[in-house]
Amino acid sequence: MKKRKLSVIGIFAGLLSAGMILTGCGDSVSDNGKIKIEMVQYKPEAVKAFEKMEEKFNASHDDIELTIESPNEAMTILKTRFIKEDQPDIIGIGGDVNYSNFLDADMLTDISDFEGLNDIKQAYLDIDKNLEFIPRDGVYAVPYAANAAGILYNKDMFEENGWEIPETWEEFLTLLDTIQASGQQPLYFGFKDTWTCLAPWNAMACDLAPADVCQQVNRGATTFSEEYRELAEKILQLLPYAQEDPYAYSYNDACTAFARGESAMYCIGSYAVPQIKSVNPEMNIDSFVFPANDSADGQILNSGIDLQFCVMEDCQEKEAAYEVLRFMLEDENIQIYLDDQNAVPCKEGEFQLPSMLDGMKEYIDAGKMTDYQDHYYPTEMAVDAMIQTYLMEGDTDAWLKKFDKDWTRYNRDLIRKIQDYQEENGEGGNKR
Repeated sequence: MKKRKLSVIGIFAGLLSAGMILTGCGDSVSDNGKIKIEMVQYKPEAVKAFEKMEEKFNASHDDIELTIESPNEAMTILKTRFIKEDQPDIIGIGGDVNYSNFLDADMLTDISDFEGLNDIKQAYLDIDKNLEFIPRDGVYAVPYAANAAGILYNKDMFEENGWEIPETWEEFLTLLDTIQASGQQPLYFGFKDTWTCLAPWNAMACDLAPADVCQQVNRGATTFSEEYRELAEKILQLLPYAQEDPYAYSYNDACTAFARGESAMYCIGSYAVPQIKSVNPEMNIDSFVFPANDSADGQILNSGIDLQFCVMEDCQEKEAAYEVLRFMLEDENIQIYLDDQNAVPCKEGEFQLPSMLDGMKEYIDAGKMTDYQDHYYPTEMAVDAMIQTYLMEGDTDAWLKKFDKDWTRYNRDLIRKIQDYQEENGEGGNKR
């Protein structure tokens, strides 16, 4: 294995003590003469879907033996294995800062020659490109499944009351006032779990901040104080329409309340639907894109890559790994995953989507979407907790100033690297 970048490996230091190691794949050929391909994917909630696909693959291939691991704490396990130079052949991870770190550490193989990329929606390929710390040639992941976030709504309540789906910020505020005036609860939040504070934040940011604002800040082209002000001011305006003390209620509480008809809407992603329907299986749920600005044409769907596959740099059997990817990208196998996870396909084609995505379908079909802002945030910065504190205190100027200060603190090494790259290559720069 070639040497990894120490600056990134330092992120993984101390993980060896966790004691969570999976058995390595060892030789690439098993005792029965088949090529062994090991995949580790990070979504344990999807283990049944992956077990089904593993069994199906192995039954249809005489020359390759596929093993798919779906452990809890998969990212910790993967980082530990990287330290021990015990990589699987393929990893299934999200399109977030972990992917950025792995790519920056030169752990992923350039798969530009994989023909399956031709069928992936360009919007998701662009999302991966935007996750590169430093621009580089090549493609390093196959986007597989995405989720969509905006506003879930109780379709029966809307129909019974004659409420219309809003298309602009002013229409949304009018709807909130109308619902509240009727004696019903417009919104419900589970802000006791800080990560849920990111749901409305991310969905609104699609319309109110540049998709590449984090990269712009890293280049020194702007500040969060400038780009996030309208977003920060508008998210405060949602609070009077939610239940009293939303910080006392968890994600599960909010899902349960929405399922029981205690609010007309819930600002969350499609990933919450299974939890909601576990409380009320018959609930009639639909969704719409968060209308955060004053132009109906300017609304953009918040959709990020929830699962993508990367071939590791040390994979000895690249063609066999490609055969696994081809299999995973077959329409019927994608549908297995979509049905299991209420997900959005990253591949072009005619797929059956869950009915709760009906209101977002035109955006999905048109590729009119952009990534979650928090996919660019360093974990150590704990932006979810920062947003929770801001919502409690409401001091926009002080909070934006702190955001800029903390961003520089937690991204100091990355910012320095980007500045060095700019000096070497100019503002546009050549890809490495």
